[in-house]
Amino acid sequence: MALQAENSTAVNLSAYNNNWYKPGAGVVKRTVWYFVNGLFFINPLNPLSSLKVLLLRLFGATIGKGVVIKPMVNIKYPWLLNIGNHVWIGEKVWIDNLAQVTIEDNVTLSQGAMLLTGSHNYKKTTFDLIIGSITLEEGVWIGAKAIVCPGIICHTHSILTAGSVATQNLAAYTISQGNPATSKRERIITP
Repeated sequence: MALQAENSTAVNLSAYNNNWYKPGAGVVKRTVWYFVNGLFFINPLNPLSSLKVLLLRLFGATIGKGVVIKPMVNIKYPWLLNIGNHVWIGEKVWIDNLAQVTIEDNVTLSQGAMLLTGSHNYKKTTFDLIIGSITLEEGVWIGAKAIVCPGIICHTHSILTAGSVATQNLAAYTISQGNPATSKRERIITP
């Protein structure tokens, strides 16, 4: 209570305004995608990766070959998504891409992983929207229920372990863990 008394300024969500943000598609395209996403991606009854890849491409995503997309995946805006070859996207992954998300070749997103390109400026009374693109370089593995925050680059073959939160870039060939994630050891890959 003492801190609240010292700081008389409070959040005022009635003043929130993100009119500056342009999602890259009109309201009709966003609305149609909302229903396609619900019917074919979030819906647990559609196991067909090939249909999901086709739909993503129709909505403007760039998708490579050999991409596996499991059921119950939620993708905000496919036109802001670039996926390379032989990428695996597990059940309940959430790609909340208000900004560009680039997923390079041979990346794995385990169950429940979240890629979050948006947040809010908690220092402003207006709680302004903040966005930052995410890049997952070749061979990255994002563990189950791990979170990658806005503006992060996970460099080649880095690992973010299950339940961890990447609030800063991950170094190449490292295993990072915790909240916030810190580098714990080197990733050594054997043939």
